[in-house]
Amino acid sequence: MTRSTTSEAVVLRSFRLGEADRILHVYTQDRGRVGAVAKGVRKTKSRFGARLEPFSHVELVLHQGRGELETVTGASLVRSHDAIRTDPYRLQVGLIGLEAMLRLFTEQEANERAFTALTRFLDALDEVPAQSGSRAALDPVVLSFQLKLLWVSGYAPHLETCVECGSEEPLVGFVAAAGGGACEGCDPGGIPLTAEGVHAMRLLLHSPIAAAAGAGLGEPARREALAVVTASYEHHGGFRLKTVAV
Repeated sequence: MTRSTTSEAVVLRSFRLGEADRILHVYTQDRGRVGAVAKGVRKTKSRFGARLEPFSHVELVLHQGRGELETVTGASLVRSHDAIRTDPYRLQVGLIGLEAMLRLFTEQEANERAFTALTRFLDALDEVPAQSGSRAALDPVVLSFQLKLLWVSGYAPHLETCVECGSEEPLVGFVAAAGGGACEGCDPGGIPLTAEGVHAMRLLLHSPIAAAAGAGLGEPARREALAVVTASYEHHGGFRLKTVAV
């Protein structure tokens, strides 16, 4: 039995297939992660080739046959996000966000909150000023997005009270195995935390992604946030983002 479905989706990744086709990894609003083939999309006269680039927010018509990959039979743009693809800094920030989605959400399972976070991340990134010499991994927009993805996945770092004893004493270390910050009395070890870093992560977790760029967070605090995100990936998922090292 074959059927077709229509859903909003964001293109996360694409690969060449043969002379004219592409394999796409997309994250859909209705079904989560889906693999699809776009036939003839690399031909000059393709009906929707330019609409299926990574970062594109589209409405897709997908035909599900007998194979694992579905077939794209229709595509219309919701938001192109060309501003991300055409600026080197925004591009690198965006690639970090897309890789985080690919590594954290691997199943064909709907997650409305993850899809909403993804589209809001891309919308916010469109407005980030072009920058030169800044490290993309420390951008507050992508840090906010990743912390929210950890929250949606059930792995958000606990930063309100000591994860070991429950006290409200200042948190001085992040223990990935325990899932949060610990006070000095619990001798946490792990990743050192400062009051500024803890405040920054709380702000990034609980504020809209669009507000992150204007939050005025210092670089040391953003470095702490990156270290906590990286440690959470390693402990809960067993991976590191390759795009962060670029």
